[in-house]
Amino acid sequence: MGGIAVLAKQAGHEVSGCDANVYPPMSTQLEEQGITLCEGFFAKDIPEDIDEVVIGNALSRGNEAVEYVLNRNIAYSSGPQWLSQHVLKQRWVLAVAGTHGKTTTSSMLAWMLQYAGLSPGFLIGGIPANFGLSARLGETPFFVVEADEYDTAFFDKRSKFVHYHPRTAVLNNLEFDHADIFENLDAIKKQFHHFIRTIPGDGLIVKNGDDKNIESVLAQGCWSQTAAFHKSHDPQHKQDDWSIGTVSADGRHFTVQLDGNVVAEVNWSLHGEINRLNALAAIAAAQHAGVPVELSCEALKDFTGIKRRLEIRGVVNDVTVYDDFAHHPTAIEETLAAMKEVQGGGKIFAVLEPRSNTMRMGVHKEKLSNAWQQADEVCLYQPEGLHWNLDALVSQSITPAAVYSSTDAIIKQLLSRVSAGDHILIMSNGGFEGIHQRMLDALQ
Repeated sequence: MGGIAVLAKQAGHEVSGCDANVYPPMSTQLEEQGITLCEGFFAKDIPEDIDEVVIGNALSRGNEAVEYVLNRNIAYSSGPQWLSQHVLKQRWVLAVAGTHGKTTTSSMLAWMLQYAGLSPGFLIGGIPANFGLSARLGETPFFVVEADEYDTAFFDKRSKFVHYHPRTAVLNNLEFDHADIFENLDAIKKQFHHFIRTIPGDGLIVKNGDDKNIESVLAQGCWSQTAAFHKSHDPQHKQDDWSIGTVSADGRHFTVQLDGNVVAEVNWSLHGEINRLNALAAIAAAQHAGVPVELSCEALKDFTGIKRRLEIRGVVNDVTVYDDFAHHPTAIEETLAAMKEVQGGGKIFAVLEPRSNTMRMGVHKEKLSNAWQQADEVCLYQPEGLHWNLDALVSQSITPAAVYSSTDAIIKQLLSRVSAGDHILIMSNGGFEGIHQRMLDALQ
């Protein structure tokens, strides 16, 4: 929604908005763009001369602002609907979907197009460091959008991505998530099938060829061209298959293969197999838009990452503090795997806040303790309102782990344990009481 507000501002509209508990980097972006943000959802903050209200999917009936809009018969739409009608019409949309890696892959793809001189528009669920903004209109037909399967609004229960009508689509992976919206994995697959129905026949679907859930979705019907990417090449793969070739020990160099043949190499600052797969998907999608493979790989040399995606927040006394958005067992595991490539001789201390709706419901708790086993020690935050107890997971964990009811206690524990060369990886999809900066301050 913050990105959509930026797009509306760039399009020449007067924009203001309401939200609760907004934290950086989005709050900073809105302020820098001159967009007025009102704390809370109150009718008094909706201007009398309003032309349209764009309502986010976090709001429900009974909300004061929502009821005011409905009672006054004010024109309203959802974020994806507004984007489709006012921005995406007549654009070459490149949409990145999947349970994990959407933000990173979208950011890579937008940067590849930018590097090639195509000046794309984009709407991304994070802030790519190469752009410093989560959204812009762009100057050419190309528009990159992070395509979320979460529902659209209280009045539209379709997934957001069915509004985007891409010509190029990336399907990174597919797992069960958003348990507050979807009953089971099949319900999510149904929405992905609806998404695939919107892609034209001469469009391209870039799919994860190792993901059985994606294959089962495509088996329900696929009317578009496809290209696949894999962790490694298999001679049995069909043509137009991308794969990872050789990889250096620190992950800073790898070769790109197409149909088993090396076509380019990447030298960059990112780490982890998940990011290499994200890069493959972005390279294939960019090629569909006309960007040569060698140029996309060259662009990755200057790709500087995304805020809150294994972002280094600071280094104090040779202890590095990272901020990461991981809030699903698979994402936690992949993030820790990426950390192992840069670990050196130090230890990895993982700090986790189970904050997402799905995590709060305990849907993934059976898989959670296995996800953090690559860390050396784990600090778990038990927030108020969590519907299950983390202590049982600690008893199952091979890696030393403990539960804390306050962030102060976590900081105190870490101060007593870390040494020069260690890494503190903080994982949450929220502000986490500003623990990242407080940790850095405490290390001083």
